[in-house]
Amino acid sequence: MDHDLAHKELSESIIGAAMTVLNTLKPGLDEKLYERALAIELRKRGHVVESQRQFPVYYSGQHIGTLVPDLIVDSQVIADPKVVTEFCDTHTAQMIGYLKITGLKLALLLNFKNASLEWKRIVN
Repeated sequence: MDHDLAHKELSESIIGAAMTVLNTLKPGLDEKLYERALAIELRKRGHVVESQRQFPVYYSGQHIGTLVPDLIVDSQVIADPKVVTEFCDTHTAQMIGYLKITGLKLALLLNFKNASLEWKRIVN
């Protein structure tokens, strides 16, 4: 399987749901509002959505804290809504870290800042 196409249909469904949310709510709201609306829209489309699932983080065998991704869709993809001018290296690095800790293969950054949805796929 080509890694760039990991979870292609699921990611297309998530992006479509995010576009519906943005077209309905319009830009300019708080990130958490888009996150909650996206969870509702994804569930309407038949997906299983986990909000704020907790993952323990270990270093040298010792528990150092907890990672809490915004949304996990169908136990396969991290969906991370943002309201930012543009994605930066820090956003990508954060998602790479999330993927390593969760063991998932794909994260989607979804930017609700502008009238047109922007997204970025990060593959582990």
